[in-house]
Order: sequence, then structure tokens, then C-alpha cells
Amino acid sequence: MPDTNPALLPAEAMLSEFARRRLTPVDVLQAVTERVARLNPALNAFVVMNPHALATAAESAMRWRAGRPIGPLDGVPVTVKDLVDLAGFPTRRGSRATSPEPVSDDAPLVASLKAAGAVIIGKTTTTEFGWKSPGDCPLNGITRNPWNSDYTTGGSSSGAGAAGAAGFGPLHVGTDAGGSVRIPAAWCGLVGLKPTYGRIPQWPHSAFASVSCAGPMTRTVRDAALMFSVMAQYDPRDPFCLPNDDRAQGRDWRDDIEDGVEDLTVGILRRPGFDAPADADAVAAVEQAANILADAGADVEEAPADLPDPSVVFARVWGAALSRLVASTPTQLVHLLDPGICEVAAALGGMTAVEFMDGEALRAQVGHAMARYHQSYDLLLCPTVPAGPPLADAPTDDPVRALNTAWAPWTFTFNLSRQPAITVPMGTRANGLPNAVQIAAAQFRDDLVLRAARAIELAAPFEVADLE
Repeated sequence: MPDTNPALLPAEAMLSEFARRRLTPVDVLQAVTERVARLNPALNAFVVMNPHALATAAESAMRWRAGRPIGPLDGVPVTVKDLVDLAGFPTRRGSRATSPEPVSDDAPLVASLKAAGAVIIGKTTTTEFGWKSPGDCPLNGITRNPWNSDYTTGGSSSGAGAAGAAGFGPLHVGTDAGGSVRIPAAWCGLVGLKPTYGRIPQWPHSAFASVSCAGPMTRTVRDAALMFSVMAQYDPRDPFCLPNDDRAQGRDWRDDIEDGVEDLTVGILRRPGFDAPADADAVAAVEQAANILADAGADVEEAPADLPDPSVVFARVWGAALSRLVASTPTQLVHLLDPGICEVAAALGGMTAVEFMDGEALRAQVGHAMARYHQSYDLLLCPTVPAGPPLADAPTDDPVRALNTAWAPWTFTFNLSRQPAITVPMGTRANGLPNAVQIAAAQFRDDLVLRAARAIELAAPFEVADLE
């Protein structure tokens, strides 16, 4: 039996212990559920727990005893965000206006996780329809940061962030339409990957289908790559899903992860097309990461990007999506929605068809500008978040302004451009909460962001504490 609490082990370590018969999936699940019972009442990470998890873990334990695991995650605990369908459970999307009836089919990524042997332990909280960064919603209330429960986890993958930091297993499904994987990962001390758009199939799509990606939230970069390998499988149900070519089919994204960054070019981005704020801690994280990558052999330099203002573009995408959401909600249920959704829809959703199509053209310009950038630079380095997390109980005031100043000014550009971006922990802030840095690469070069994140992790290890 390892000295570390089994619930806090990385997935790779769990699998090694299963193979050596020093732990079983039942041992791990019991350790996780004990922590959930003890810590979750103060954190509110879960919408619902899976009553079938123990039986699934027991079946996995039998397979390991027989030496016949069914897949690369056999017996590993996983959580699923409540924007993603899990058969037999409702998908409430954090909303009182949605149906409480269970869905009949697993989302594609959930089907892949189950086929790999993962033990789904429950569904985690989300902001309503994934619309904002502070981690609260009308249906489930406030989700709190395990590092300090006075603060938010961030969102919209709020429960996944809390679950990862609190040690409720190693692997957590998030979704990201403007930063909703990377923001809570940054504020909770986790690795969060937003992959290339379409790399992980999604169905049904979210309210933000044109920019949203699913992605792993984990404690280590290698675990993120392992989980990504399982989730990134072609599924015809998603019309935007990328087909697997010979290289991607069945690919283990860990294969090249230790190759380092020697001879790669890295551009430090200080201004993502508008005056995005970044506090002293955010700037220090970028400087530290730049030094690490340079010491590892990368060619690192300041590199401005010739971008159209992505804050204007994303505001149109966000506004149109929330306006459509409000319009498609039955009139008698609109009053149940988060008032901020209606506020953003009213402020940004009243565009003409020409204005909307102009926004789409601008979005293509953002993608083109980033593609041109990556003709000169393999990697882009910038902050993940402008500052630390706000207080969990703080009201959501002026969300249109907050989007560009407090929430997502450094993240939504990469949703518009559809390129991969990852956040990796970078020590702690002056107030003791986690700090982070963000790395992006050209579309389809998910391997490069994983390699760079791993190089940073090796040089500056970040141990997520046993946050009791």
C-alpha cells in the first residue's frame, strides 16, 4: 500500500498500483468517497453522485485480478461536468429551467471514458449553461475553492475545479467556450487543457457550439494527456468532430510529451489585441515560465500579435448565444434563469443578421492572425487569468465588463481561433492561492502545448496540497 492517500494519486500511479496489486479500484474509490463525504459539504462540487460506482469499481478489480484490464483507465475515478450527458442521470446544466428527467444516452466522450474502464463517480457543478466564470448557479448554489473557501473556483467548470483540488479523484471532465476549463484550473492549481476545436466530440452541443470544447482537468500534465487520449476519439454524432487520421487514431498523447522544447520558438504575448489586464502575480508567472522554457533550450522572445480586437468578436458570439438561449426558453420559465444571462442577452444580443455575420468574419480574421503568428512561433506564452479568484459570495455585477477585465480576457481568443491552449500551475500568488501560466500552439498542435506544459511541470513541480 503506498504512503500517499490513494485518492490523491495521479491516474498513472493508480494504474501502476493496480497492475502491481498493491491497490484495487475499490480501495481507491473508497478513499475518494470518504473525502467527498467529509469535504464536499463545504465545497459543493457535486450535483449528484453515481450509486453504481462501487459496482463498477468492483468489476474493474476483478479484471485486474485476472490480469485483463479493458482499457487505459480501468478503475480510475472520473467526474463529469453537468453540461455533458451521462446516461441514467439528468443533464440540468445548472438551471432550474431544464428537465429533471434522466437522459438515455452517454455523450461521446463519456462513452469513450466508460469503454476505457473509467469509474464515473458523479456529475459536477457548472454555472448555468456555462455562461460565466464565477462558480455559482441558480440550481446548485455556490461552489467554493478548496484552497480557501472564501473564494470561487472559477467557472464554468466549477465543480471539476473543486473536485480536482480537493482530491476527489485524478480526472475531471470540463468544457470550455471562453476559458471554462482553464480559468477554474488556474484558480484551483490544476492543469487544464482546451484542445483544438473538434478534437473531442461533443453531442448534444452546448449553447456555445461554435467555440466550445471539452477538455481534461487534472493534477498533472501526463494525466491530462492520458485522459485526452481517451476522450479524443472520432464520433459521427458530432458534425464538427475531427476525423482521426493514421497518426491520431488511437493516439496516446503521452508518447512525445517528454521530448521537451529544445529548438522550439516561443513568443511572449503581452497584449491579446486589446488592453487585457494582468496583475503582478500573473506577469511574474509568465516571466518564470519564459525563463524555464529558455533554460530548456527554447528560443523565447517578446512577440506582439497583429490581432483584431477579440473582445469585440467574442462579445458578439457570447451575446448571440445567450440571446438565443433566452429566446428558446419557454416564456413561463425565463424568470428561473440567472438574471445575468438575461442582462447579457439584452445588452449584446440585439444585433442584426449583418452584424452577426460581420462578427463571424472577424472571428475568421482572429483565426487567420493566430495562424500567421504560429508561422513564426511554435508556442505562445501569456497569462491564463488577469488576477486571482474573486470572492465566492460576491454578486455578479456588470458581467459584460467583467468578461474582459476579471474573467476571460486571456482565454477567449483561443476559443475564437480554435487552437489548443493549456494552463499549468506556476507556484502560488502573494495571497497563497495558486498562480498559473497559459501556453497556446497552432491549430492541431496539441502535442506542443502538452510538451511545453510538461517541461514547465518538471522544472517547477507544483504539489496540490492535501487541502483538508
